[in-house]
Amino acid sequence: MPISNIKSSSDMHYQYMNATGELKYNMTNDYMFRMVLQRDKNTLINLISSVLDLPLSVIEDVKIENSVEPGKAISDKEYQLDILVLLNGNTYINLEMQVVNYDNWTNRSLAYLCRRFDNAARGKDYNTIKPVYHVSFLDFTLFEDHPEFFAKYQVRNAIDNYLYTNNFNLYVIELNHTNIATDNDKRLGIDKWAKLFKARTWEEIKMITQDNPSMDSAAESIYLSNSDFAIQEQCRAREDAIAHEKYQKEQLEEKERQIENLSAQNKTLTAESVSLSAEISRLTKLLEDNGIKH
Repeated sequence: MPISNIKSSSDMHYQYMNATGELKYNMTNDYMFRMVLQRDKNTLINLISSVLDLPLSVIEDVKIENSVEPGKAISDKEYQLDILVLLNGNTYINLEMQVVNYDNWTNRSLAYLCRRFDNAARGKDYNTIKPVYHVSFLDFTLFEDHPEFFAKYQVRNAIDNYLYTNNFNLYVIELNHTNIATDNDKRLGIDKWAKLFKARTWEEIKMITQDNPSMDSAAESIYLSNSDFAIQEQCRAREDAIAHEKYQKEQLEEKERQIENLSAQNKTLTAESVSLSAEISRLTKLLEDNGIKH
């Protein structure tokens, strides 16, 4: 249903409450993630409040610094769909949804964080640098030997854990590990946000939000964005692009396996050739020692 057919917020709420079945696109689609958070300030504020453990009363303003026109196509060169938020005019928060594991997230997220941390205006003292948070929502396990639902990383002393600065923060939320959310994660409602992002049906969304009224606005924004044909098309384009990226990654991995196998075979053949040469030399010497010419 086109967005223009939704006549009022009450009409939209009624239609959302009567929605059933599967969503066309949930918020693990990074385009949908951006559209929902960009179009609904309430959702953005409530999410930041949960993740940063900030009372709503201290959040005076949130401004998205890299807005995208809803439904606007994004070129291949612009396929970085992170959301850069300026909180209260003095703190940068980078929010990013990532569902494909390219085995480079630690370096990639640090690169994003460092670029944003370098925010002192030219000629200004480094003490004017604004604090930065990079918040990754991952639909995979970052460290297989250390699964964690909500991890916070900072620069600290390697010996006694003394904090170097609280201006440089990297948060990782693994959407597939809500089962190991801590009591504090649950107190902040971060596990509920993760479940909302991954919900595939309207029934799931309603169940998640029924005891969490702060998420009602998010649910309605998800419905509104799913009702917009132009946004649907861009979400589909993102899924196609991700599927292509995954295929390319699998093909590259298969080529690397083939090269490794060929290398191993070559080493085996080389070893066999060396062994055969040594055996020929041994037999030749044995013949010569016995006065037999060859």
